[in-house]
Order: sequence, then structure tokens, then C-alpha cells
Amino acid sequence: MLKGACHCGAVQITLQRTPRTITNCNCSICRRYGVLWAYYKSSSVGLKAQTADLASYSWGEKSIEFVRCAQCGCVVCWKPLGRTQADYRMGVNVRNFDPARLMGARLRRLDGASSWRFID
Repeated sequence: MLKGACHCGAVQITLQRTPRTITNCNCSICRRYGVLWAYYKSSSVGLKAQTADLASYSWGEKSIEFVRCAQCGCVVCWKPLGRTQADYRMGVNVRNFDPARLMGARLRRLDGASSWRFID
């Protein structure tokens, strides 16, 4: 099990396994947030926080929301909006975890700014 948290500790994150790959996306928002994503089914991600400690942001087609700590501002994850399935795919910002625990993961570069293809 992998445990992480936002900077102030108000949001705790647990993952059932270390990611095999990590994605660095250059789309307009990921580039600004400076995040690195690992993708999981929602059932394998544990988020522990008070409701008041979470905030979210969505824009455009409103297909996903970015969740952050309302206290320190660290982006925690993104989740799809408008999905009815119980176990959806989500992105977890692995910058909230000890980098030493992520050393074995392959870093992928995603061209989210243009082609939506991996460029590594």
C-alpha cells in the first residue's frame, strides 16, 4: 500500500499498489498545475478528508473535475463527471507521494496540448 497526502495533511490518499507508469501531460491545465498522473480504478483509491477540506474545478465540457485541498491548494486527483458507472477510471497526482516510492515507475509524456498521443 502506498500512502500520500497534500502539503498540509488535510487530504490523505492511499493506493493499493505503486503505479507502473506515471504520465506527464502538457495540456493547458496539467502544465499549469505541475502534476504527474497515475491512473487507477476508483475502487483502489482511498481519499480521506473532511468535506470542507476539498474543492474542485471543472471547465469547458465539464467532463472531469480536478480535486484539490481547500486548505493548502495541492491538486489531489481528477475524476470524471456525469458517469453512472460505479468503478470509474481516475487520475491521482503522485506528486503527493514520496518520490523514492515511485522510482520504478515508467515516466510517459503525453501531448495533451495537441495530439493527445504519447510522445516518448
